[in-house]
Amino acid sequence: MAAAFLMEVRHLRKLKDYTPTQFMAEDSHYDKAAADYAVRFIECLAHTKGTWAGKPFELIDWQERIIRDLFGVIKPNGYRQFNTAYIEIPKKNGKSELAAAVALLLTCGDGEERAEVYGCAADRQQAAIVFDVATDMVRMCPALNKRVKILTSQKRIVYVPTNSFYQVLSAEAYSKHGFNIHGVVFDELHTQPNRKLFDVMTKGSGDARMQPLYFLITTAGTDTNSICYEQHQKAQDILEGRKIDKTFYPVIYGAPDDADWTSPEVWKNSNPSLGETIGMDKVEAACESAKQNPGEENAFRQLRLNQWVKQTVRWMPMHKWDSCKVDFDESLLEGRVCYGGLDLSSTTDITAFVLVFPPTDEDDHYYILPYFWLPEETLDLRVRRDHVPYDLWERQGYLMTTEGNVVHYGFIENFIDELGTRFNIREIAFDRWGAVQMSQNLEGLGFTLVQFGQGYRDMSPPTKELMKLTLEQKIAHNGHPVLRWNMDNIFIKRDPAGNIKPDKEKSTEKIDGAVAMIMALDRAIRCGCNSGESVYDERELLVL
Repeated sequence: MAAAFLMEVRHLRKLKDYTPTQFMAEDSHYDKAAADYAVRFIECLAHTKGTWAGKPFELIDWQERIIRDLFGVIKPNGYRQFNTAYIEIPKKNGKSELAAAVALLLTCGDGEERAEVYGCAADRQQAAIVFDVATDMVRMCPALNKRVKILTSQKRIVYVPTNSFYQVLSAEAYSKHGFNIHGVVFDELHTQPNRKLFDVMTKGSGDARMQPLYFLITTAGTDTNSICYEQHQKAQDILEGRKIDKTFYPVIYGAPDDADWTSPEVWKNSNPSLGETIGMDKVEAACESAKQNPGEENAFRQLRLNQWVKQTVRWMPMHKWDSCKVDFDESLLEGRVCYGGLDLSSTTDITAFVLVFPPTDEDDHYYILPYFWLPEETLDLRVRRDHVPYDLWERQGYLMTTEGNVVHYGFIENFIDELGTRFNIREIAFDRWGAVQMSQNLEGLGFTLVQFGQGYRDMSPPTKELMKLTLEQKIAHNGHPVLRWNMDNIFIKRDPAGNIKPDKEKSTEKIDGAVAMIMALDRAIRCGCNSGESVYDERELLVL
């Protein structure tokens, strides 16, 4: 029996050659002693369910990596760098056990006097899952069992030496403010009916603590207007380099939307505990059942592959956009016919101006030159608030700032006027909302201004054409990172007739440059290098 047990323990996939997370800040360091302590604390606990019940909680490699990153990456002031961890992973990979272990570590092992740790879920039944695992872990650990009071009726665990507690809360009964939070464990965040509990627990409740930890652990959901999807998007953006937040630790295990959901290789890549806590036979059986019953496919993809099966996906395939990058010198375009698109947004937000140069022959491309502005005084604030590297882009020359705390339109008008001496700007398309004065000023400088509506009628043809030209690699851009960010942020709205337009409501991140480019592209397609020429008259549009 003992030999069999040792064999089981030995077969666990252990972490080797650990290196700290890529998201460790430059001024942070890895404290091996702190990480070792957190790992040892958890591994003194025991599994509570199934064939593993009663056996030591041996962390699998991916679990240990998370614990070492969260508890071992330390700021110069001696406190932990990461305050929020977002862990998204398919079911049966050991989420509840890891969440319970983290809750106990924060409550009993973190050296915090009167620590308040809360377990949150959609309802008390869901929240009780992690609580019940935690209580079983306490009972199976003699050292904790004699130091901890379990108040089952209140769903509370009290660690007597520091008078710290772990308390279950649900979205049904969050009600009160006034929490002094050291830790929050959100189990199955995707089941939250709204964002109220999340906001109460994470917005300022831990300000009195030096290193609060918000541990969010979930499977993918289906509601893209949820707080979970908001956090998912943030995690995805950080993982892919679109956002920077040194306090946020993202982990997402799952399959791409276009992956073959019946492939065992895809299952392995999506389930880090496959072969450890999950048997391959169980996944095979679930897959076979989904093949026989098409209604089960979405559930399989969501729960086993961690896919947001009903989500609205970003419109532009970014690998196609990236393949249109061409290193060209702006000076080569001087004197050429081009068309401008101007999106002002608001005086405190990004202003975008994009020039589109129509092709001069069949083998030529539509060349794109974008320009962006932000108010100088609000730049640092926006970097902290939006977690977008505006300051880096400004230093690199991809973004300009204007004096003051609002966009200085006079500066932009002068800039466009100078562009007009280099390029043959035939027309400038603009959204008349908020741009009346600037349009008049630009007309006074000799430019031709064209009003451009933001409805389906005006936006649909050039939006469809943009996709077609991108897929055909007829677009040529210089890899401008701000424009790329805008393109990646586009979500599309569609009417019953099949017309499309960028959806500014769903595109929660900025798309100003993309909208400006679409308007300019429309004029370039309609007018070309010679007035009266229109590609719309010559080719079929891509129907999306």
